[in-house]
Formats: sequence, C-alpha cells, structure tokens
Amino acid sequence: MAKKKRTVMYSKAGKKLYAVRDEKGEFVDIQSYQRAHSQDMKRTSQAELEKKAKTKTAKKKVTKKKKAKRGK
Repeated sequence: MAKKKRTVMYSKAGKKLYAVRDEKGEFVDIQSYQRAHSQDMKRTSQAELEKKAKTKTAKKKVTKKKKAKRGK
C-alpha cells in the first residue's frame, strides 16, 4: 500500500489545510495544519527508529570494550 500524499489547501479564512484524496480523486480526510503537524511530531518515523537502534547497539559495543579493558 503506497503512502497517501497530502495536498496543501487554504480555507476561506486563510488557514492552511491538508487534504488526502483516494484513487478516484475524492477527499478522504481534511485536517487543519496545526492538528496534522502536532500528530506528526508525536509520532516517531521509521528512519528515527532505525537510527536509534543503531546508536543503541554502538553504545553497547563501546561499553563492552571499556569493561574488557578494565578487567585486564
């Protein structure tokens, strides 16, 4: 399933809106920019999760090497 892209639109009052359309071009969801942006900031992306996992394993390797040097 491909990720649906948001289309930027503006309301009559000039507020920024995000609109998501289906395959037929009909609106599926319309959100205000503030609501959509706050939800995006609360969620963690897949790239952020992968980066966090890499740094976590790198830290484990460094601590293991330090413990090995202390033991000698």
